[in-house]
Amino acid sequence: MPTSAVVHVIDDDEAVRHSLAFVLATAGLAVRVYESGSAFLAARETLQPGCIVSDVRMPGIDGLQLLRKLRELGVNLPVIIITGHADVPLAVEAMKAGAADFIEKPFDDEVLLHAIRIALDGYEAASDRRAERVEISAKLDQLSPREREVLDGLLAGYPNKTIAYDLKLSPRTVEVHRANIMAKMGAGSLSSLVRMALTAKVLPGA
Repeated sequence: MPTSAVVHVIDDDEAVRHSLAFVLATAGLAVRVYESGSAFLAARETLQPGCIVSDVRMPGIDGLQLLRKLRELGVNLPVIIITGHADVPLAVEAMKAGAADFIEKPFDDEVLLHAIRIALDGYEAASDRRAERVEISAKLDQLSPREREVLDGLLAGYPNKTIAYDLKLSPRTVEVHRANIMAKMGAGSLSSLVRMALTAKVLPGA
């Protein structure tokens, strides 16, 4: 779990905000509290990475509306929805909208802490994958149009001779392009190159 993560708690009940903040701080987590969904949205430009814990029933923007708005705005922090109402359709709706978890009150503190740890670990892993995709995409942009054509052939599983025939090149020229591709991508093997392509989602079906 990332040590710099912040848990953003949104609840219109002041007592609940303070109680959750105390529980999370005691568990060693950094916490910021907000009295409404609108207050949270107003602060979104300065949000620190972490996760969101939001009550579902609040005046103004409720938890589900907030979740949908965050996704529209491109805020991808994991959201844990809490509710005092055992409502299966509501839980299903929340999960379909992209909630990381749905927890009913009253809940044991450890249940919430466990959900937060899972959400934070998943967010950190997703952030790492996004950073890796950006890095790989930058390397792909360095390839010449011809090198990209050769790369497409390699990723399709074609041998050098087939790629050469399709592109009307000599096999030796394809070998040179292939070596340049490996060097520019920083790939030590074809399997490493394929893994990069999967990460960057440039393979069919990726």
